[in-house]
Amino acid sequence: MLPNNILSIAKKTIANEAKAIANLENFLDDTFTKAVEQIYNAKGRVIITGIGKSAIIAHKIVATLNSTGTPAIFMHAADAIHGDLGIILEDDVVICISKSGNTPEIKVLVPLIKNFKNPLIAITGNSASFLANQADYVLNTYVDKEACPNNLAPTTSTTAQLVMGDALAVCLLELKGFSSQDFAKYHPGGALGKQLYLRVSDITANNNKPQVSPDTPITEVIVEISEKMLGATAVIENNTIVGVITDGDLRRMIKENKDFSQLTAKDIMSTSPKLIDNNAMAIDARNLLEDYGVSQLIAQENGLYKGIIHLHNLIKEGIV
Repeated sequence: MLPNNILSIAKKTIANEAKAIANLENFLDDTFTKAVEQIYNAKGRVIITGIGKSAIIAHKIVATLNSTGTPAIFMHAADAIHGDLGIILEDDVVICISKSGNTPEIKVLVPLIKNFKNPLIAITGNSASFLANQADYVLNTYVDKEACPNNLAPTTSTTAQLVMGDALAVCLLELKGFSSQDFAKYHPGGALGKQLYLRVSDITANNNKPQVSPDTPITEVIVEISEKMLGATAVIENNTIVGVITDGDLRRMIKENKDFSQLTAKDIMSTSPKLIDNNAMAIDARNLLEDYGVSQLIAQENGLYKGIIHLHNLIKEGIV
């Protein structure tokens, strides 16, 4: 197979799926609105079930809902009739995902859910199916054909299910007023979450705090920068930041002076250090480093020196 043929197949796959997804908009009506309101007003959780590839999509929708403030649990359709129905509580809303809506497992499961009298939302590509006829709300994810050339492997249909799930999650997110601070609360260990809660002070508190006075001999400045391993030192006079010396300043000094034994910090320091408030967000520090084209920022709080934040700190935290 020639490379051009491979690219042609890939582009055709993407185009076919994109067309099907765009068409989902035409299926949205008041039923979708009522389904969202049902979930929003529910006192319980969202239980999402499915089988085969639809079960995999259900897992992802569960993860998206949980991370955006709507408690959700996955229940495998096949396992449900062997004890897992106990997952469903009185105030829960159930979402059942099935392309055909007519699989044997779904036909067994749906009446049991109906017996519990829990609201049932169907995400299906067949609005005339058993599932659709039994559901309280039907979200239509019909696609003309799969991206698979044999029209067999679930491809376009599962993408449509996923997008419908995202539409539900985003609507609920907005209704709940779910903020970036809320997102950080549910993602404390991830890089995304850290961008929303990690502050400069969280980093400087664990860093060394290099500092010298304007009259500190250069030899001692070199030792201070080397030992504190942040590539720079603040120059402090009367508890005030008066300058900064970076390892770049030291290299330029060595290049320009054959004998620097008599020099002091004030002879080579920059009197316009790049500053950041110690209570600023770490993501703001990253943006300033990028804007200034430097590797360190001097952190201050109420005019007092609090430490240095280095690009390497942000890389370690996954902020960069």
